[in-house]
Amino acid sequence: MPDEFSLDRALGDQAADRHAADALAKDYSPRGEVRIGSAMVAPLRVFFVVVGVIVVYFLVNLAQVVHTGGSHGADPTDAIMVLGAAQYDGRPSPQLAGRLDHAADLYAAGVAPTIVVTGGNIPGDRFTEAEASAAYLIDRGVPEAVIVQVGEGNTTYDSVAAAVPVAETLGIEQVALVTDPYHALRARLITEELGLDVDVASVPDSVVQGWTAWRRNVEEAGGVSLGRLVGWERFSDLTN
Repeated sequence: MPDEFSLDRALGDQAADRHAADALAKDYSPRGEVRIGSAMVAPLRVFFVVVGVIVVYFLVNLAQVVHTGGSHGADPTDAIMVLGAAQYDGRPSPQLAGRLDHAADLYAAGVAPTIVVTGGNIPGDRFTEAEASAAYLIDRGVPEAVIVQVGEGNTTYDSVAAAVPVAETLGIEQVALVTDPYHALRARLITEELGLDVDVASVPDSVVQGWTAWRRNVEEAGGVSLGRLVGWERFSDLTN
């Protein structure tokens, strides 16, 4: 019969190690701050703050694009300025015709005694946007004598830059700016930067509607966000 195990038997150094191991295994208390991935925390915070600022900045501009495009009327002013759009051999596109119809209505309502039509042409065109616009307005009964043509520029910036000196020679300091709603804020900011006071009178029944209008609003918000940072002349150079 084997010897019985004596509880009083000395266990020596091995017993001491086992007791220490048991004590350590039962010690579930925290052993300091968890720092897994802590080196990435600060850069991630900076990243999310920057993204947040960009998103808020974009949304503010988007709200302003939509709000400005909702201004369709105008107080009495020096002139009505129509920004050009596509024309087909002297015939305004539906988009340009909508702008001209609104300008004619504003003129008939006595908003201003003068209509400035803008926009150049592209190689191969026989007419400028300004020429097509003037002919359209005359057909609608607007006296030719009150129409000022500025047939230069194929971008919003270049068209307005060409029109402002002409307006200034005529004593025009403030204009009712006619364009499509999605385009109104950028056009206003450019015109103000170039020296004219602006009252936006966007087209109330623009041909740009529905999803296309919202897509244009979003695109314009991106453009306005960038243009405000880099300046409108540089923005025009970068995007055309």
